[in-house]
Amino acid sequence: MKIDLNADLGEGFGPWSMGDDAALLDLVSSANIACGFHAGDPVIMRRTVELAKERGVDVGAHVGFPDRQGFGRRPMQIEAEELAAMVVYQLGALAGIARSAGAQMTHMSFHGALGNMAAADRSLALPLLQAVAAFDPALTVLTSTSVAIEEAAAEIGLKVSVSFLADRAYGDDGLLVSRRAPGSVIHDREIVLERVVRILREGCVVAASGKRLPVQVNSILLHGDTAGAVALARAIRQVIGAEGGAVTPLSQLNSGRIDHKSPLSHQTETVLAAAAAPRLA
Repeated sequence: MKIDLNADLGEGFGPWSMGDDAALLDLVSSANIACGFHAGDPVIMRRTVELAKERGVDVGAHVGFPDRQGFGRRPMQIEAEELAAMVVYQLGALAGIARSAGAQMTHMSFHGALGNMAAADRSLALPLLQAVAAFDPALTVLTSTSVAIEEAAAEIGLKVSVSFLADRAYGDDGLLVSRRAPGSVIHDREIVLERVVRILREGCVVAASGKRLPVQVNSILLHGDTAGAVALARAIRQVIGAEGGAVTPLSQLNSGRIDHKSPLSHQTETVLAAAAAPRLA
């Protein structure tokens, strides 16, 4: 079993840093790098690309709304044509920096509110993905579960990889629950790891309502800006290894499916028990 472990990185600005990108890049296999709109700047982008290249980590563009103050998590009403131009602008910025550093951009993903809006609305997803295809039809689109994005990409001929957001609540429609809703972000590491095990073994996620949803993924996303991201990444890698899996860059995956297995291995039980054990403050 091969699965990608990706993280949103490069989300500082100027002298302000967010998260421990260098440590996360030792653990993940693909990096989604902010392109200067919701976060990031040319210096941070280049530094993150160089660190990723040194570690053999895939480089991808994390494209968002032009909203640094709101970290790209506030919906903005912008015409699709203008948004499409913004998508190309961000893709071009990271692709140019990657090229100058001797790396190649292999994938892209939509950040925050832009991603949520596209995931819920095919009429928005289609022109944005057409912009991606016009820029580079070889790019893989990394997305959370979304009928809108997956169908639009299939129509255009773009490859899609579906990523599981282990620390985010899902609605019954398979879309992410709004961050404004209570419980939308899961902070309990034990619960996050249990959700990862369920995806690996059963191919499903339990929605906020308690409904079990089948979810076919080949990647797991970590949020680099959350507290404890490095420790969580390490624990998720341990779970994947205990399940007989191998963390593999997105560009090296041959299948969009995980081969699910049955009862928990002893190694997985050990990892979950360690997560549940009391930790000193």
